Amino acid sequence: MDASLRGTLLNRLADLVERDILRLATLESLDSGKIFLMAYFVDLQATIKTLRYYAGWADKIHGKTIPVDGDYFTYTKHEPIGVCGQIIPWNFPVMMFAWKIAPALCCGNTVVIKPAEQTPLTALHMAALIKEAGFPPGVVNVVPGYGPTAGNAIAHHMDVDKIAFTGSTAVGKLIQKAAGETNLKRITLELGGKNPIIVFADCDLDYAVEQAHSGLFFNQGQCCLAGSRVFVEEPIYTEFVHRSVEKARSKVLGNPLVLGVDQGPQIDQKQFDKILELIESGKREGATLECGGAAWGQEGLFIQPTVFSNVTDDMRIATEEIFGPVQQILCFRSVQEVTQRANATHYGLAAGVFTNNIAKALSVSSALQAGMVWVNCYNAMSCQCPFGGFKMSGNGRELGEYALQEYTEIKAVTIKISQKNS
Repeated sequence: MDASLRGTLLNRLADLVERDILRLATLESLDSGKIFLMAYFVDLQATIKTLRYYAGWADKIHGKTIPVDGDYFTYTKHEPIGVCGQIIPWNFPVMMFAWKIAPALCCGNTVVIKPAEQTPLTALHMAALIKEAGFPPGVVNVVPGYGPTAGNAIAHHMDVDKIAFTGSTAVGKLIQKAAGETNLKRITLELGGKNPIIVFADCDLDYAVEQAHSGLFFNQGQCCLAGSRVFVEEPIYTEFVHRSVEKARSKVLGNPLVLGVDQGPQIDQKQFDKILELIESGKREGATLECGGAAWGQEGLFIQPTVFSNVTDDMRIATEEIFGPVQQILCFRSVQEVTQRANATHYGLAAGVFTNNIAKALSVSSALQAGMVWVNCYNAMSCQCPFGGFKMSGNGRELGEYALQEYTEIKAVTIKISQKNS
């Protein structure tokens, strides 16, 4: 297939997603408890943009000629890796589907993709749209199933040449181990995070409170990018906590399909129980519970928006990924102190810095061990920008031009020639 035709097919798929956007957003909300308007305006818009972005790249992936010594002509080619196994999470199902398949198909690979067992519906509808768009049979294969069975089979299969996984660090380790035990598959891992947001006293306080709030509570806190350690400089600490509590108390919980509701249920009982257990650990270990801290309502897996202050670095709520609507606010006194504390984690996915001093922003951004640093904003995502982490937050990159490197093999070809002309 010509590379340009791969781009045409991805654009057709984007057109079909636009046509079915209402159905897909509704399925996403029903399946995951995600707020419908967020599914419609955030997840589905990102899905369409990602498909179109990589459609544009399809016929622009090429090698180089290299001026080697001697009478030789050398060039490189970027060839597809082959069969790509892709395993996606339950928190952003349709968006992650596009993040995975778009660069893989753009580079000429085939795909076996497993949606999370909790949220298979949008992936199955996307499979129907892929067929309708005209992709050849067998290019994209959607395999619903459980991690220990379907996911494990993909990770261990000798004919799968690459695995791209988004999910927990614990499962990421199992996938990396499986690759090592079989055919040394290429691996891209996007794993957990315990992301710091650093708020300096010279920032725009209202805006920082708002961004830290949305950076944690977005999608019921079920986000690897969640700013779950908010470090606030001592002079504004008390006021920041006060305003953060007000915002948390203003959230409206309920049916995610109802207009005006801005927090739905957690994904399942296991996650619900884990969040409540970590909240209890915060209480036991001496953090101050400012609001929330319990289940909400008589039915459903709802958890009250929760804010802890006077949190110390050794508490479980400050070290473990909670993946729920629980905000931790810590106090700091100096740039050196907060930088060291922000980096004192096994994770390194994202970070935020709020300050009106550009020199401070640049200095702290350079010092933070994170794959993405946002200054005076948070969760400022785009399909053009690479996404991925340091340390145990994974390896490789998704999105942007950098993702293309994860889906091609570079072949060097050297030809003996009679004489060079240059």
